[in-house]
Amino acid sequence: MKVIAFNGSPRLGGNTEIMLKRVLKKAEDAGLETEFVQIGGKAIRGCLACGKCAETQDQKCIISTDRGNEYIAKMIEADAIIMGSPSYFSAMTSELKALIDRAGFVAWVNGGLFARKVGSAVGVHRRGGGVCVTDSINHMFLMSRMIVPGSTYWNFGVGLDKGDVKEDEEANANMDDLGETIVWLLKNLPKERN
Repeated sequence: MKVIAFNGSPRLGGNTEIMLKRVLKKAEDAGLETEFVQIGGKAIRGCLACGKCAETQDQKCIISTDRGNEYIAKMIEADAIIMGSPSYFSAMTSELKALIDRAGFVAWVNGGLFARKVGSAVGVHRRGGGVCVTDSINHMFLMSRMIVPGSTYWNFGVGLDKGDVKEDEEANANMDDLGETIVWLLKNLPKERN
């Protein structure tokens, strides 16, 4: 079983990365395969709404000039997908939004490629916007018929400077619980979910 986390923050080693890696650590501790993918700060085009993915039915986006198809393939392979972003004006980063739009559309028109996978959103904010970020990410998960686990509170941490979230005890406990819940789900859901 594989758990993959996509970091939408362009700040390497920042608060979003810290939160995502904390969730992944619980999966690693349970013996699951994990992967951390940095997409924030990397060029990824938004969806063109061209409909070519529906025509080709090849589980790919027609845009081949960036790493979008590589990320989509990783999502198709994974059993659980975690996406994280800082709050930029109460929304996710543009890179993560581009991935969600393209991957979500490709999965949908190819027969629901993400159906019954586990999906979880993680947000980081300074004072507000975290709920908006996680809510927006979860929309794609829910529309893709994914299983979205809850945790002890909203899945976000509070921090501005690198490392601030390490002091957010509630967020850290929440990320631990979220990781444990993802592991529990993956180990208890039927192997064939389609």
